[in-house]
Amino acid sequence: MIEDSYALYKSLEKKGLLKNKPFMWWPEYGSFEVVVGAILTQNTQWTRVEVSLENLRQNNVLSLEGLCEVPIEKLQDLIKPSGLFKTKARYLQTLALSIKEEFGSFEKFSVDVDRVWLLKSKGVGAETADSILCYACKRNAMVVDAYTSRLLNALGYEFGSYINVQSWCIEGLKPWFKEGELVEIYALFHGMIVEFVKKNSIGKKIDIESLR
Repeated sequence: MIEDSYALYKSLEKKGLLKNKPFMWWPEYGSFEVVVGAILTQNTQWTRVEVSLENLRQNNVLSLEGLCEVPIEKLQDLIKPSGLFKTKARYLQTLALSIKEEFGSFEKFSVDVDRVWLLKSKGVGAETADSILCYACKRNAMVVDAYTSRLLNALGYEFGSYINVQSWCIEGLKPWFKEGELVEIYALFHGMIVEFVKKNSIGKKIDIESLR
């Protein structure tokens, strides 16, 4: 068994999983677009999210101001490819209006927002909050998701909650890196896990022999 998250990180790193991927893995890292993508990707495939993001971009809605001002019916139509479009449109516009009211701009939001504030927002759970903090706000936030749980289960680990999976990932990495390095390490670790599981899944089974 891989003994800790640092060993897993190093095993994944050797495989070059993020070659030719966007900087820090998530497209448009450090931008408001990540906030939108983090909501849209809930319960759907990223390829569908990309279509919705392009629709928003083409209609000049892919910004904090654009989301605040667009009629909700038009927003629903633009993000329809991502599924659950009525619910997600409501989540997106409510979040955008809250950011505008509380912080005034995405730039101030990215510096001042915290996890507690995000989790109070309708439609923002732990995974979405951490995705926003990690990839939009450039914070030390370790994102874990269904891919993480699947890989760790395949490696023989069983965790009962999001926080337990997250804690395991963080505890193994922290001793090996300086605080300022963890922004990048957490982002890339999550990205490598996702790419590995996508590449090595056969049905519900994951081929993990290359990580032994």
